[in-house]
Amino acid sequence: MDEIVLTAATGRTTGTRPSRRLRREGSIPAVVYGLDQDPVSVTVEWPDLRRAITTDAGLNAVIQIDIDGDRHMSLVRDVQRHPVRRDVLHVDFIRIDPDQEVVVDVPIVLVGEADEVTNNDGMVDQNLFALTVSAAPDNIPTEIELDVSALTIGDSLRVADLVLPAGVTTEVDPEDAVAVAMITRSTLEQLAAEEAVAEEAAAAEGGEGEDGEATEASGDDAAGDDGEAGASDG
Repeated sequence: MDEIVLTAATGRTTGTRPSRRLRREGSIPAVVYGLDQDPVSVTVEWPDLRRAITTDAGLNAVIQIDIDGDRHMSLVRDVQRHPVRRDVLHVDFIRIDPDQEVVVDVPIVLVGEADEVTNNDGMVDQNLFALTVSAAPDNIPTEIELDVSALTIGDSLRVADLVLPAGVTTEVDPEDAVAVAMITRSTLEQLAAEEAVAEEAAAAEGGEGEDGEATEASGDDAAGDDGEAGASDG
C-alpha cells in the first residue's frame, strides 16, 4: 500500500469562532497527540483529509502527518461530525509506534449466499459489524470476511469462527454471535396464521363429529322406545 502523507499546519487559533472560519475556508481543525508527547493543534485541508480516510483501509489507515517537516505515524482516533449535515468538524490523530501493536476496530463483512436459509424463507441477521483487534501498524486488516453459505435456520456463527490474519488477535468473547440464521417475522406471522386456521378447522370437525354421534344416539334411543312400545302393544 502506498504511504499516506497528510500535511498539517500549526499555529491555528483554538476556539469555536476560529474553527468555524477555518471550516468555511475548507480546512479542518485537528489535534495530534500520544506517545508521551505534547498535543499539537493543527489544521488539515479537507480534500487531503478526505483522500486519506477514504482508502480501502478507511479510518484504520496509517497516516504520516507532516508537521513542520517532521512526520508522525498516526491513526485517526476520533472524527467529530455535525449531527445533521454530517460534515467533519474536528479530527483527533493519535501517534503510534511502528514497533508496537495498536488496537483498532475492523469491519466484519459477510460473504457467500445462505441458500438453505433463503429457500426456507429465512434471513441472516448480522449481530456484530466490527471486531476489536490488536495488530502491528503495518498488519491491520482492511476487513474480516465471514462465509455464511453453510448456514441453516437456527444456526449461528460466532467470533470463534472468524479467521484472523497471522499476527492479528482479539480479546472479544469467542462465543459472541456474529451472524444468526433465523426465520423472518413475516414468515413467523404466516406460520402462526396457518396454524390458527388449522386449529379452527380441527375444532370444527370435532364439533361436527360430536353432533353426529349425538344424533345417532338419539335415533337409537327412539328405535328402542318404539320396539318396547310395539312389544307392549302385542
